[in-house]
Amino acid sequence: MNRRECLRQYLGMRLDHVSYACASGEIADVVQRIGSDLGVTFIDGGRHPAFGTRNFTAALGGGCYIEVVSALDHPAALKAFFGRAVHARVDAGGGWLTWVVAVEDIRPIEERLGRPSTSGSRIRPDGSQLRWKQIGVMDIIESPGLPFFVEWESPASEHPSASGARVTVSSLVIAGDPHAMTSLPEPVANVIPIEWVDDGSFGVSAVYFNTPHGSVRVD
Repeated sequence: MNRRECLRQYLGMRLDHVSYACASGEIADVVQRIGSDLGVTFIDGGRHPAFGTRNFTAALGGGCYIEVVSALDHPAALKAFFGRAVHARVDAGGGWLTWVVAVEDIRPIEERLGRPSTSGSRIRPDGSQLRWKQIGVMDIIESPGLPFFVEWESPASEHPSASGARVTVSSLVIAGDPHAMTSLPEPVANVIPIEWVDDGSFGVSAVYFNTPHGSVRVD
């Protein structure tokens, strides 16, 4: 059993999803480009009423998925931390917004960060609702290379990765200071391989995927 498998089995910690932000008018083009590059299919994920955003998702292997998210013309998009983070990334030209770590119990993360988690939900086009707790979104505004954390309250059968795919995330490229990770529990840095670069940008700059046709980098 390798280190990542140990983390997943014993610590209940895994990569949940990677999030890409774009303007609402560009979301169809971004979904088409990433879907074509990876050979995956995106579906309409619905709206986040409390955050003022909407997304499309593509199921991957390993309990992970890709989210392409845009802000709605709604006051919540400028008030909620997640909506503000999406706006900031789009204003900077769009691109990878963050990576998200799923945990079985979010309370140790709350204790580490010294604040409570908040509730999140998304209404799918079919009217069903996904529910979770999250923490750390406010941190990605100041430190875009950091992840935020989710504890899913909806059953695993409803997780956006449930349909699965032969495509998995293999590594992240993050521009910034790796020492920022020291504010988080040590195992977080081992959830997914990370290449830290200093190229003048800040945050997740690329994601590598394993596909049936080889490794694919998406910027």
